[in-house]
Amino acid sequence: MDAIQKDLNKNIQILKEIFKDCDDIVYRFIQIGKNKKQICFVFIDGLIDKQLISEYAIQLLLTIDENGNLDVNKFKSNLLDTIAKEAIAVVEVDEKSQMGEIVDSILFGDTILLVDGIAQALALSSRGWSTRGIAEPETETVVRGPRDGFGETLKMNTVLVRRRIRDPNLKIKNLQIGRRSKTDISVMYIEDIVNDELLKEVFERLNKIDIDAILDSAMLEQLIEDNYISPLPQIENTERPDTVAASLYEGRIAILVDNTPFALIVPATVGTLLQSAEDYYSRWTISSFIRILRLLAVFLVTLSPALYIAITSFHPGIIPTLLTYYVAASRVNVPFSAVVEAFLMEITIELLREAGTRISGPIGTIIGIVGGLIIGQAAVEAAIVSPLMIIIVAITTVAAFALPSYEFASGLRFCRFIFMILAALFGLYGVMLGVVMLFTHMARLNSFGIPFTSPYSGLGIEEGDLKDTLIKSPIQDMEKRPEFTFPKNRRRLRRR
Repeated sequence: MDAIQKDLNKNIQILKEIFKDCDDIVYRFIQIGKNKKQICFVFIDGLIDKQLISEYAIQLLLTIDENGNLDVNKFKSNLLDTIAKEAIAVVEVDEKSQMGEIVDSILFGDTILLVDGIAQALALSSRGWSTRGIAEPETETVVRGPRDGFGETLKMNTVLVRRRIRDPNLKIKNLQIGRRSKTDISVMYIEDIVNDELLKEVFERLNKIDIDAILDSAMLEQLIEDNYISPLPQIENTERPDTVAASLYEGRIAILVDNTPFALIVPATVGTLLQSAEDYYSRWTISSFIRILRLLAVFLVTLSPALYIAITSFHPGIIPTLLTYYVAASRVNVPFSAVVEAFLMEITIELLREAGTRISGPIGTIIGIVGGLIIGQAAVEAAIVSPLMIIIVAITTVAAFALPSYEFASGLRFCRFIFMILAALFGLYGVMLGVVMLFTHMARLNSFGIPFTSPYSGLGIEEGDLKDTLIKSPIQDMEKRPEFTFPKNRRRLRRR
């Protein structure tokens, strides 16, 4: 766009043409000085703090003018500089010389001050839209630990992290992504810990993005991850500031996006996706036991229905004889094969899960519980499915909720249907084929150059990375940071 004109009326006319049919744009004119110099404040109603502009800009200008302290004729060309330094009390003030710059500032929630006869403008920081207060994250609740969670305001989110890392080496780099949305992005890292190559890779991927709008961090995640076709996430997301702070201390990088409470953490591995913030607030023995249970949950979520199909349809001889009689007796009146039975129940559970998600609050919970009980009981009484199938589906559903990462659990739920198809075609051989394919796929996955299966794949075992992966060792034994991030400074604890 063109430069700002000296004629205030021309500038206002240009702005009105740019913001044509935008009824929320406000133009506030005032006059100061003996010659009645015209000044105009331009802002978007609802995006600014009106009280701030009224008290610390407009009112001060008018008060100074009444006392005769602001001589318009005396300052002439540097009147704008005098207003910024002596006449108003707004904390952040920037000078703008291009029309495009002031348009962007208005859209970001700043107030523009234009003075007649001066080909420059002041952008007054006045962002003050309505925000949601700090509340406990609904997706990552803990029994013991901090209760604050991210909100939809980027500045508030960065402050929540800054409170936990009072270190000048914590760097925050701000970007804007989206040709139309111009969404604010903050990249956070600790300079003397993070690996330079990892940091360079993150900025390269962010700078390559060319899209109209970024509405949520999930969109950004899909644009920068290594393999967007994979059902498994290669980037961790969280609503918890303490999780972000802990990840930064490990040498990882956090990406915060405006208008969303979910922060992205890179790189992510199987080990990090199976960890919860509460692991570090509980006794190490309890945390280790829970982590082993989570690995069992991964097995149940992925393989339980497939093993039921394979054993009942192809390999009933591998289970005890009495159990075989029970399974056969429970399915004697079921008109469908084990494959149809399993798919019918799994799809029903997924529908109930989706319905409960879309209906928030207690109604959604009631739909999930009552719907599952009623449908399951009715299906058994109608001899559509066997009681054992109901038990397997229930265990599988509960196991999915035991995983800390919702995205990782969703990916495994999707893989479960592939395993069920393979089991229906080839029995246990198909299940083993699926396991090999899944492990191969995970071994080939990377997260910003870091193997997705590390440290299980062998990276960093000699350095003791498994002390905080399969189990959680006492905090006194975790003297070094994880090796998979290749941090500059490995030592985080010194015993005395």
